[in-house]
Amino acid sequence: MKIRNILMVASTLLLLVSCGNNSSQSETEQTPAPKANTLIGAGATFPYPLYSKMFDEYSKQEGVRVNYQSVGSGAGIKQLQNKIVDFGASDAPMSDEELKNSPAPIIHIPTALGAVVITYNLPDNPTLKFTPEVLSGVFLGEIKKWNDPKIAQLNPGVKLPATPISVIHRSDGSGTTFIFSDYLAKVSRGWETAVGRGKSLNWPTGLGAKGNEGVSGFIKQTPGSIGYVELAYAFQNKMPMATLQNQSGNFVAPTLTATSAAANTDDMPADLRVSITNTPAADGYPLCSFTYVLLYQKQAYNNRSPEQAKRVVDLIDWMLHDGQQFNEALEYGKLPERVEKKATDILKTVTYNNELLLK
Repeated sequence: MKIRNILMVASTLLLLVSCGNNSSQSETEQTPAPKANTLIGAGATFPYPLYSKMFDEYSKQEGVRVNYQSVGSGAGIKQLQNKIVDFGASDAPMSDEELKNSPAPIIHIPTALGAVVITYNLPDNPTLKFTPEVLSGVFLGEIKKWNDPKIAQLNPGVKLPATPISVIHRSDGSGTTFIFSDYLAKVSRGWETAVGRGKSLNWPTGLGAKGNEGVSGFIKQTPGSIGYVELAYAFQNKMPMATLQNQSGNFVAPTLTATSAAANTDDMPADLRVSITNTPAADGYPLCSFTYVLLYQKQAYNNRSPEQAKRVVDLIDWMLHDGQQFNEALEYGKLPERVEKKATDILKTVTYNNELLLK
């Protein structure tokens, strides 16, 4: 009897230890500690296909391994603020409040231009047109069926089913969500009042999925669904993409040319924290954004070595220049020359014990 009781206690202890080890970690604990000659980054899922390619090539060329965790912009910012990673990544610039609540100055380095696309799951997946009014009506839950006259009027000749519209949105803190909601807040008073803009939203309708990967997969599996994902995910999954009416009244498809046109403006702030949604460019796609890497301007923190600090700056410098050759093949826009120059100037302000790391 005593032996059996001892065994039962031991089994219970093992079970508790196992459950503790397998319990979900918080967003700020998911990334492993960096090892020698390894850099750790975390954040946006938006540029993940591009960063995977860039970091693989950089490892081959420079012998530096980059472990990038695609956990969403919100989680990436938190991990950088908690000084767990070498760099964060976000599709939305950090807000003034986020920067104020960070332990030290953080800089923004754009690495690519990306487009957010509206994609859906319908019979034969036709290419649909949306105006800002109709698009906001769908995601506010006001337009409930695919054959609604407002959608049908924009798409004559398209056979639209009389099925309910299932909205799919991000469930995690997301730069992609910020881009999408920032656009809708600019073009729809109803959206701005009821929902607003942000990385996380109080959604009026729909189901959530984690990451661009999760939203893409959910839409592909759900007939009658609609959602928003980064262009590369829709392209790689051969998903339909809507054309959107821009500020000039033109219906524009999410092509690389239209994405680059959206950034064709001289109105760039010194820190490059900028929104380019709802572009005034006549040929520009209205749902575009820069995607950024984020790092501390002063790198001598948490017992970091000068070598580790130099590695992260050299990586980002390579992404700004040599790495741009991979953008377009993966459906991302290359940085305009003037943006690349401004970004390099910002990167040149990074120091380690007051010594510049890039000259």
